[in-house]
Amino acid sequence: MISPFLVLAIGTCLTNSLVPEKEKDPKYWRDQAQQTLKNALRLQKLNTNVAKNVIMFLGDGMGVSTVTAARILKGQLHHNPGEETRLEMDKFPYVALSKTYNTNAQVPDSAGTATAYLCGVKANEGTVGVSAATQRTQCNTTQGNEVTSILRWAKDSGKSVGIVTTTRVNHATPSAAYAHSADRDWYSDNEMPPEALSQGCKDIAYQLMHNVRDIEVIMGGGRKYMFPKNRTDVEYEMDEKARGTRLDGLNLVDIWKSFKPRHKHSHYVWNRTELLTLDPYSVDYLLGLFEPGDMQYELNRNSTTDPSLSEMVEIAIKILSKNPKGFFLLVEGGRIDHGHHEGKAKQALHEAVEMDQAIGQAGAMTSVEDTLTIVTADHSHVFTFGGYTPRGNSIFGLAPMVSDTDKKPFTSILYGNGPGYKVVGGERENVSMVDYAHNNYQAQSAVPLRHETHGGEDVAVFAKGPMAHLLHGVHEQNYIPHVMAYAACIGANLDHCASASSAGGPSPGPLLLLLALPSLGIVF
Repeated sequence: MISPFLVLAIGTCLTNSLVPEKEKDPKYWRDQAQQTLKNALRLQKLNTNVAKNVIMFLGDGMGVSTVTAARILKGQLHHNPGEETRLEMDKFPYVALSKTYNTNAQVPDSAGTATAYLCGVKANEGTVGVSAATQRTQCNTTQGNEVTSILRWAKDSGKSVGIVTTTRVNHATPSAAYAHSADRDWYSDNEMPPEALSQGCKDIAYQLMHNVRDIEVIMGGGRKYMFPKNRTDVEYEMDEKARGTRLDGLNLVDIWKSFKPRHKHSHYVWNRTELLTLDPYSVDYLLGLFEPGDMQYELNRNSTTDPSLSEMVEIAIKILSKNPKGFFLLVEGGRIDHGHHEGKAKQALHEAVEMDQAIGQAGAMTSVEDTLTIVTADHSHVFTFGGYTPRGNSIFGLAPMVSDTDKKPFTSILYGNGPGYKVVGGERENVSMVDYAHNNYQAQSAVPLRHETHGGEDVAVFAKGPMAHLLHGVHEQNYIPHVMAYAACIGANLDHCASASSAGGPSPGPLLLLLALPSLGIVF
């Protein structure tokens, strides 16, 4: 067993050695604070332009503790201590908190939350694109309770629209942009109960191809839900789980192609090589399905067959930017959530770092003058890191002490519950005897569960660009799409846009802005 005195001594030495010389001088911190103050004062001149473009980055399960840990990891990947690093989202000038509860759940799921931040209406757990009058799994409670999303509002105003995700394209987050379903798990008709089918409800993959037929860009996983039952997958020919699932025998990829005008350039691709050989400036419609189910974790990604999130975002923006009226793009770093559910913090945090790189990519391709960019999460997780670790300690490393109760070491990262709960010989597992730096190491948890759970605390909302200042303080999650719509002059609230067009133009005046705020639920 490791001596606690040795661990403490190593930790003390590490702390002293990792304090940069410049940080020992009080002037460094004072100058830094003064520069930050000057930057803050510049923000008093508000950007009230009309947002030609709106980009929403959604880190599924990316709670504040995940953001902080990802920041440290990003720095350490560049051989720095990590704590002083800035994520791309850290550079956004406006930050708010979002209350994530569902109408029937204190700790939410990704479907009810997606309905909130995309459709502007809070909903029940497990339902997408419907109001709280719809009960999960009850098809007959859907009709008449459908709600539309910011993607639909943007499309109706003449903008191009896109969806990019690292999950299935018919998973909870993207599905709220186009579908109306009493159950988030109705990926294809194969997953639906006979009662729902007989009552006329349609699966989410079907709705993707039929509800909003002219989505310009769709990229992610989910191939198998588009093809007839037992059809062999193009990539995993021997894998039965990768085969098509549809009971209705439809080939939704062919249907997608048939809906596109002949004079338009439409492309379906299933691997990275095909994607990167396209000329995005000559592509009108793109459907990219790179895995039968969810895409691979970034750490496991096959760079021949699967594009990175950053690569997908770059191509999406190039395609969408051709529209002079602008675009709306939803980007989901969806597997942050999956890594946490599996107790695999290393997978989750690398997913978050990759999403941050995609945020930087989008920022380099757009301007804050005409593009509103929002980064947020649907919910948090019971993920934490602590243990009085010294500056520069590996984010996946040990705390500099042993437990004063069982005398065993422990990792800084821990989960409140999940699959990492292990008892060896009637005692907590000694983590010094395992490879806790492994990509798939499951961090220890307090309560044994097959899958770690979401957390219920507020999540951060980062914003930059036109009207980003409307995201401030603590908001209900459903407020977010109303801000995006207001900024872009789309949707129902257009009173302030009388002198502006959806393609940009004169900014709404201060008086009109104040008059319009009550309709967003903002009162003084």
